[in-house]
Amino acid sequence: MSDRSDDLDIGREPRARPDRRVRADAQRNLDVLLQTAMSVFATSGVDAPVREIAEKAGVGIGTVYRHFPQRSDLIAAVFRREIDACADAAPLLSAEHDSFEALASWMQRYAAFIAAKRGLAKALHSGDPAFDSLPGYFDQRLRPALRTLLDTATAAGAVRADVDADELLGAVASLCMSAHNAGSGRAERMVALLVDGLRHGAKPS
Repeated sequence: MSDRSDDLDIGREPRARPDRRVRADAQRNLDVLLQTAMSVFATSGVDAPVREIAEKAGVGIGTVYRHFPQRSDLIAAVFRREIDACADAAPLLSAEHDSFEALASWMQRYAAFIAAKRGLAKALHSGDPAFDSLPGYFDQRLRPALRTLLDTATAAGAVRADVDADELLGAVASLCMSAHNAGSGRAERMVALLVDGLRHGAKPS
């Protein structure tokens, strides 16, 4: 009877299947494509040539259209990726910092997301149905991320207890918009002042 040592040996991990490696490579290529598209949109606008994005990402233009038949599909995917990156940062920051520093760092991360979103605003407000699901996706991913950080900081007595996550998201967005033309670092400073103000009225545990 064969021991099928090619598939699984005692004391060793199963070898990765070729199709699994292919899927991992494809996902990495897709991540690079979306990251490149975000960078190009930020510098050249959402109407930048698809060929420019493909060349900078190191893929063929056919690859771009295979994944994203319409420009709006690419823009929506870029926006979802930015939302995911911002939301996924919350538990990482919680693991690395105390509750207040995690909250403060995430709010700066969110401010950077708002700045990135500004470059997509023209398309996102165009009325294209490809973007209809994005507000709901924003709510699903970002509000819980902030709420968890805020609840943890509140429980630790690091911030006041009467702060609502939705209000805080809106306040940071408003600050970032008002500071857009006020020079480099202005938005970051205003957000830092806002978050520092959350300490007022906190009840240490």
